[in-house]
Amino acid sequence: MLRRTGHLLFKNNYSHHRHIRVVTMSECMNFTEGEFYQEHFDSRAYAKNFYSCSRGHSDEKDFLTFVLRCLSRVFSTGEHRGQRLIDVGSGPSIHSVLSACEYYDEIVLSDFADNNRRELEKWLKNQEDCLDWKPILQRVCELEGKSPSDLEASLKHRVKNVLKCDVRLENPFYPHTLEPADCVITSLCLEAACKDIQTYRRALHGLTKLLRPDGLLVMVGALGETFYKVDERPFSCLKLNQYDVEEALRGLGFSIHEFNILPGDDQRNKSVSDFEAVFHLVARKPSD
Repeated sequence: MLRRTGHLLFKNNYSHHRHIRVVTMSECMNFTEGEFYQEHFDSRAYAKNFYSCSRGHSDEKDFLTFVLRCLSRVFSTGEHRGQRLIDVGSGPSIHSVLSACEYYDEIVLSDFADNNRRELEKWLKNQEDCLDWKPILQRVCELEGKSPSDLEASLKHRVKNVLKCDVRLENPFYPHTLEPADCVITSLCLEAACKDIQTYRRALHGLTKLLRPDGLLVMVGALGETFYKVDERPFSCLKLNQYDVEEALRGLGFSIHEFNILPGDDQRNKSVSDFEAVFHLVARKPSD
């Protein structure tokens, strides 16, 4: 658990200066882009490995706790609300939108991989073999003083679409053109989908087009990560630092309101992932 004093929302304490990039073994191998996910990503194993309890994977100390607390703190006051919220790269998971769902009338979930979208649809339709999100629902409701059954019903009522997305495209939802959203959330997606910093910047540019002027962008990601594993299968990540993320957003005119960081534990077991820190940011698209 995060220490209760101050909740350990670490701000701007991870180096944001440009540094010389060291080529890692992961970067020498073929990057596992969307097509690899389509063929090899095990949605149910991923959910079991990383979301079967509210603390997340035992080797990623406080990762999920930090993320859920940050998302709750941003959305639970009701300060941010609107007509439409788009979650880009949901995976098979609903955790990114739980704290926000009651404040947006329409929610779009999305992912590149068919299996992930099928798992979301099964959960929304209450199918018997759907993934169990009760531990995550319970944790969010403990933070916010809500009823898990009410929150679950609220989210299911508000999700209007589960769509295929590819963040490498100028329009991630092609051939669909979505109405501009009041809020876009993306969690642990871009660094896993983008093989280099140029692709990452283009992907962020694509996300900006999904937002209305003055719209809210909420991101969760990993810094210094080159891989993570689902069971024993490795998936590549683009190794980012804080400067990379901030520079890309400011280059698109965004104002960054928060950049919260939880440093990784240097002594932890890095067999499941090698992230150096987890970040959560809140940014605002410029007005016309």
